[in-house]
Amino acid sequence: MDQSTLYALISLAVFIGVTHTIMGPDHYIPFVAMSRAGNWSIGKTTLITVLCGIGHVLSSAVIGLVGVALGLAVGGLEAIEAARGDLAGWLLLGFGLAYTAWGVHQAIRNKPHTHPHIHEDGTPHVHEHTHQSNHVHAHQIEKTKRSIFTTWTLFTIFIFGPCEPLIPQLMYPAAKGNWFAVIAVVTAFGVATIGMMTILTVAGFYGLKQIPSMDRYSHAIAGIAIVMCGVAIKMGL
Repeated sequence: MDQSTLYALISLAVFIGVTHTIMGPDHYIPFVAMSRAGNWSIGKTTLITVLCGIGHVLSSAVIGLVGVALGLAVGGLEAIEAARGDLAGWLLLGFGLAYTAWGVHQAIRNKPHTHPHIHEDGTPHVHEHTHQSNHVHAHQIEKTKRSIFTTWTLFTIFIFGPCEPLIPQLMYPAAKGNWFAVIAVVTAFGVATIGMMTILTVAGFYGLKQIPSMDRYSHAIAGIAIVMCGVAIKMGL
């Protein structure tokens, strides 16, 4: 394989990695939604996005390389990727529905309410509070556990989530026995995909900062956003 062909393959990998990420909102909306709901820092949001992106790309690369080693045709590998995509869609949909239900429960539970009482001097006073604010320490422990669970759930879903465009790209240099080209194509595709996931997530992170906070409903809204991503995957959008 000459240099011009290799450069063409790498350029195509970058282009497809960028475009397939932009066109797939499931690559960034879950991270934007969960970062807002969980009040994640930009550092944590970026780290989780990158880790999930690595799992997302490497899982397809491994399947593709194993398929090449076993002599499977592109059609067979694409069928495997389609099955993985279907499973990822169901996982994302299920997680979104469960998180939405939990978010609605939290919104109801955390409804502000008032308690009247009388001071020692006889002055009546009414103060507003929520039950969650009265258990700050316990709430922080719960928040940490939820964050860990959410991170592992997203990571698992993205491992199952396929990178269908990667398979045909690595098959050509693999068929030629040029493993340097295979590594170069996978690397270019991975960097483009993960980079664009990160850029879009960070943009969404700061974009939501401009919208007034809806902390009471943030978890339910995040769950609905994830459900919509799952539906989009199931509909082939």
